[in-house]
Amino acid sequence: MTIVTLTRAGPGITVQDLGRRGYIAQGLSRGGAADRTALLAAAALLRQEVTAALELPPAPLTLVADGPIRFALTGAERPAQIGGNRLAWNASHRLPAGESLTLSPGTGGYAYVSFGGGLATPTRLGSRAAHLAAGIGAPVASGDELPLGQVDGSAADLILDPGRPATGRLRLLPSAHTALFPDDQITRLQETTFTRDARGNRQGIRLTHDGPPFGTEGQLSLLSEIARPGDIQITGDGNPMLLGPECQTTGGYPRIGCLHPADLPRAMQTPPGGTLRLAFVPLDKAPWQSEDEILRDMRARTGPRIRDPRDIPDLGAYQLISGVTTGEAQ
Repeated sequence: MTIVTLTRAGPGITVQDLGRRGYIAQGLSRGGAADRTALLAAAALLRQEVTAALELPPAPLTLVADGPIRFALTGAERPAQIGGNRLAWNASHRLPAGESLTLSPGTGGYAYVSFGGGLATPTRLGSRAAHLAAGIGAPVASGDELPLGQVDGSAADLILDPGRPATGRLRLLPSAHTALFPDDQITRLQETTFTRDARGNRQGIRLTHDGPPFGTEGQLSLLSEIARPGDIQITGDGNPMLLGPECQTTGGYPRIGCLHPADLPRAMQTPPGGTLRLAFVPLDKAPWQSEDEILRDMRARTGPRIRDPRDIPDLGAYQLISGVTTGEAQ
């Protein structure tokens, strides 16, 4: 079994996968990666199913393995290098045994380091994901030794064509409380540019704005009911709170809407100070792809990573010329 040792791990780095389904009735939200599409991208780049990976907030990381490994870098881009050579993002790479992979903190968002075979850390309630709000697991720390799972392939040196980058407003679907808000507030919500507040984590992010607060009459008398990732609650100060993967499972604040599942990763990746715009879309005009369909599409958009020969330290190990003859063959 190959072991990855974290020689330096900044605060808040956790092991994440796609989380736990089916426990909301017991008070446990799904959890899992803040940017689920980043784990799907890594699976495409490593030619494997989605596995547990390291999720990095803006924190440094250096690791080394006791054997050669494959890994993929996805999510929020930040400087990464092996032996002084800068690594491409949204790509898969190889790390020789004993060499160090180093990632700098970056400026915001979540970065992901996924491994061929995935992290084989203990499974709890069907997932390896740390759920800090529920007290399941803990952040990794310098000196931790993490085992890798069974490797089923050798794919690496691939890059993912991003296709059309996601831009524009985040799609908002009606929720159980949308009709409680006056029409003028629904309109104003869609005309407002929100700023991602510095106060935020995997439980949720606060959105601030210029202008009067949002709210609806009688909201203090609402009964607590089910809440889920992507819900946008209007808190007591009139600012929206976007619920993240480790959100509470019930809440009494009114929910003005819920983000389209495909847009939640983009919202969670917005750095502090970044801006967001929202727009309601009808349910019948909100196309949705399953994660299996997204993964198939990503696999179709991966291809060989073309590198500058000057950036390949083991260039002599590659077969650069083939099919050469003396010229006498007929």
